[in-house]
Amino acid sequence: MTLEDIVEIAYPQQPHCPTILILDTSGSMMVNDKITRLNEGIALFKDEIGKDELARKRVDLAVLSFGQKVNVIQDFTSIEEFEPEEPVADGLTPMGEAIKRAVEMLGNRKDEYKKEGIDYYRPWIFLITDGEPTDMYEGDEMWKEVTNLVHEGEKAGKFLFFAVGVEDADLETLAKIAPPTRTPVKLKDNNFKDMFLWLSKSQAKVSASGVGEQIVLEDPIMFGWAEMPTF
Repeated sequence: MTLEDIVEIAYPQQPHCPTILILDTSGSMMVNDKITRLNEGIALFKDEIGKDELARKRVDLAVLSFGQKVNVIQDFTSIEEFEPEEPVADGLTPMGEAIKRAVEMLGNRKDEYKKEGIDYYRPWIFLITDGEPTDMYEGDEMWKEVTNLVHEGEKAGKFLFFAVGVEDADLETLAKIAPPTRTPVKLKDNNFKDMFLWLSKSQAKVSASGVGEQIVLEDPIMFGWAEMPTF
C-alpha cells in the first residue's frame, strides 16, 4: 500500500455529507469587490458549521475554483481541518471543466466512504458564478457531456446540484445547465454573507437528519439572499 492509498477521514463512525463548492474566480469577480465578499462568506460558513456539534462531524467539504484554470483549492476535509487558500479573481470562466471535475471528485469520495464502511448523505454541489461558461457553448460536445452529468446525476440521486448567479451572470444559460427541477437563483445585492449563512443552516439540518430522510430546506428567497431570475 502506498501513501496515496491511505485516506484518513475524520469521524468515520459518523455518516458524512460531502459538499463541494464550485466558485467562479474569473476576472469579473473583482468588480464590486465580489471576490472579497465571497471569501468572507466562506469564512463565515466555516465558523457557523463549526458551532454545530453534528454538522462539525458530518459535513465533508471541498472547494473548486475556476478562472485562470480549474483549481482544487481544498480537497475533501472536515470543517476543523478546512483551511482553503483564498481564491483570487483572474482569467476566464471554464465552468464546464469545473463541473466535470466536481462530479469526478464526488465519485471518488463516495468510493472512499464505501471502502471505509462510512455511510453518507446525498452529496451537494453548490455552484456560484457571475458569468457564463467560456469552455462550452450550447450544443457542443462539452455542453452535452456536462448537462448530461448534471441532469442525470441529479435524477439518479447521485447529488443535489444548486446554482447561484451573481450580478451579470447569464441565468438563462445557467438554467439550462442546472437540473430542470431546481431553477438557479440570483444572488440579491451581492449578499454572500446571508447565502453562506443559509448554506450552513441547511447543512446543519441535513446533518441532524437520518441518511435518506427527506427534509425541507428553508426557501432562499424567503431567507432574503436570493431572488428568482428573469429571462
